[in-house]
Amino acid sequence: MPPAPHPRVALDSRRFDVVFCDVDGCLMPEFTEPADLSALVAVAEHNARAERDRDRPIVVPCTGRPQPFCEAVCKMLGRLDGVPAICEHGGWRYHFEQHRWIIEPNITGADREAIRAAERWVEQDLATLGCFLELGKHTGVTIIHPDPDHLHRDLLPMIRRTVDERGWPFQVATTWTCVNLTLAHVSKGLAIRRIMDEYGLDRSRCAGIGDTMGDLAIRREVGWFGCPSNALDELKPHADAVADEPLARGVLALLTLISS
Repeated sequence: MPPAPHPRVALDSRRFDVVFCDVDGCLMPEFTEPADLSALVAVAEHNARAERDRDRPIVVPCTGRPQPFCEAVCKMLGRLDGVPAICEHGGWRYHFEQHRWIIEPNITGADREAIRAAERWVEQDLATLGCFLELGKHTGVTIIHPDPDHLHRDLLPMIRRTVDERGWPFQVATTWTCVNLTLAHVSKGLAIRRIMDEYGLDRSRCAGIGDTMGDLAIRREVGWFGCPSNALDELKPHADAVADEPLARGVLALLTLISS
């Protein structure tokens, strides 16, 4: 069953209603260093005030990570004013308060079979080269290698060639640490548009935060876009503002900028 209809997000004194925020490289470190818990507490306090006083935008995770990871982030950030988080690059919308997840309706049975075939290829062929799958994904495939430079420099051409030769419906994209095979007709941007339609949100009153070129999908759908200082240099020209600090501290600085 779909979730119960949600009332239009109130347009009160705030300039923006929602910030669709990437997680890895923004709220969380991209690599294995610990998260900045004090900064995440401050973001959670921002969200609590946003829901209570409606004087600032709600921060909503918009990530390529699977639902269990996104759920953990939601629990740290607190209530999202009923707005669903976005998981697996738009493959799922996760309603945190209801603990319900909705798959992107454009995903077909044939798409799911292609995903399973790609997973088998990684497990059987790429595993011999040191690659492995990110666990928990259902609407895409994430390929990881202990040496990201080797993955991007040496293995990526073969991955692109295999996707093309087998006719899989994926676009191949990279992050700092992995290679993502995402369905070409699914994206964070599509999920944002669906949420805007469902909640009556105005594009000009929505913001986004990201750190890699994949987050251009957020940029294209929102009225304002920012980057933490650690974002890719290629993305920064697309931003309305770039924070002086990295990761969650940079997110906090951007939230302060658009909440004042």
